[in-house]
Amino acid sequence: MPDEVAAPPAYQTPDPLPIPTGPTGLGAAALRWADALRPAVSEAAGAVHVPVAPSGLGTSTLRLQDLRKPAPAEPAEAEDPPEDGPEDGPEDGADDGHRPAALPPVRRALPDLAPLPYREREWGDGSYPPLYCPDTVRDDEALGAEVNRRLVAWAERTGIYAGQIETFGDTGFGRLAMLAHPDSDDPDLLLVGAQMNAAWWASDDYYADETDLGATPTELPPRLALVTSAMDPPPPAGDYTRQLEEAIEADPVLVALRSAVGHVSRHASPAQRMRICNITSQMYVSWTAYAAWRYLEAPPPVWRYLAARQHDSFYTSMTLIDIVAGFELPADLFGDRRFHTALMQAGTASVIVNDLHSVAKEAADELPDANVVLLIAGEEKCSIREATEAAVHMHNDFVKGFEASQRALSAVPCAELQRFLRGAQGWMAGCLEWHGSSSRYKS
Repeated sequence: MPDEVAAPPAYQTPDPLPIPTGPTGLGAAALRWADALRPAVSEAAGAVHVPVAPSGLGTSTLRLQDLRKPAPAEPAEAEDPPEDGPEDGPEDGADDGHRPAALPPVRRALPDLAPLPYREREWGDGSYPPLYCPDTVRDDEALGAEVNRRLVAWAERTGIYAGQIETFGDTGFGRLAMLAHPDSDDPDLLLVGAQMNAAWWASDDYYADETDLGATPTELPPRLALVTSAMDPPPPAGDYTRQLEEAIEADPVLVALRSAVGHVSRHASPAQRMRICNITSQMYVSWTAYAAWRYLEAPPPVWRYLAARQHDSFYTSMTLIDIVAGFELPADLFGDRRFHTALMQAGTASVIVNDLHSVAKEAADELPDANVVLLIAGEEKCSIREATEAAVHMHNDFVKGFEASQRALSAVPCAELQRFLRGAQGWMAGCLEWHGSSSRYKS
């Protein structure tokens, strides 16, 4: 018999973590990841390396092995990014389809997964019933100012709010990102949230709400039809693609959305990036209904408004939570109905906060936008104060619904899931804090 050929030695890592195996389907990823994370978490004494790696077939092994690596030392303080710094993406603002081979790790203490406490919080002038909401986690003025500085520089380059850049800076979207994403203290990661929210708000102002910025109901649907192509470029179609690119480059809102998604792509997995693109498109579907209501000057009944508003809420903003914090919730858990319901409850509660703070601003527009307070007042033939109290009650019910959902989901042994839910609490709290201080909602 011929001599047996010895197999080449396999590459071995010291004490490798077992690759999780077991059942598949909803919730199975939670169990697999919990088992994989448990040894690393039990060994963590000070810092933990949260995996932020490429995703796809075979990469779960890399992520599990990477958990055992010690976090590298903190780098020296970075200099200011150049004029066209890393937050801007490719020169044309589009994602070039390539992600770095290795993204820098998140360096932080092991995150606290315990739910945040709730309390009744005063808002507005203090004369209305309180809003039931979690406590604000942090208010770091210097960090918020740094994120806002970078955001304003980006806005100047994209062209949104040209001629109003000082007002835009005073709005404080950088502060919103700092308040709403307390899991991250990295200005570049927080800039992901600040840019996306600023771009979403710009599309709302220029396309949907602000007539003095050119918003008209009849132009809203065709404008929104280009948004997805700006964020998620379709395949080339010859000279028609050139015409599309010219239209995008001529619209600062589309330039901003494309640039913001390009920045997302440098910190997110492909699945997270597509999540943002698809959910943004979902949000914009509701806007076409608003356009019809405004054009026909026919306010919708409250139930129909809520049916649209729950898909056009800060749920969209909250889908950035794991990207900004430097981790990824497995896709089957993100799509699980129980989690989806919880995040929608949190997002709807926060958008009611927006409605409460923007009543006067929206009522003053020559074509008033749909607002739950204004709609309740018209439908119930009651005063604005009574309608406000009804909206506060609705907000508190949504928050208590999220609280119950989070309690039920606490039985799922997945650190990423619990961290995301806590992040949603942080978003609700930071959103309330920001609306009470932003110049956007001051008369």
